[in-house]
Amino acid sequence: MADIYMKSFNKRVHRLNKKHRKMANGIVHSVNHDGLIVARARRRGPRLPLKGIALLIVAFIGFKAFLLIYLGQAAYGERVEQFRSGTAVEQAGAYVMAPDPLTVFIATEVNRLLK
Repeated sequence: MADIYMKSFNKRVHRLNKKHRKMANGIVHSVNHDGLIVARARRRGPRLPLKGIALLIVAFIGFKAFLLIYLGQAAYGERVEQFRSGTAVEQAGAYVMAPDPLTVFIATEVNRLLK
């Protein structure tokens, strides 16, 4: 009988120690819908900023479209071809800066709206 209580007690102590280790990084207090204040462990590790990554991709595509409008299709293509015959870093830049269908579409639509 005492053995059953001891297992239950050890399980509770283990759970509390685990919760205590998690809360060593810090705790966040929140209030439940019934007014009870609850302490939870702060999230661990870096979170991936999806909004920031999406904004960076949109800005990069906009930059490519701006260059395509400013230089023109032929001059832009020539510059990308110059990079393709360069060093490994320039070749990687040529791959990234190659005019993709989305960039070409945005450039033609903006160019059409500006004229």
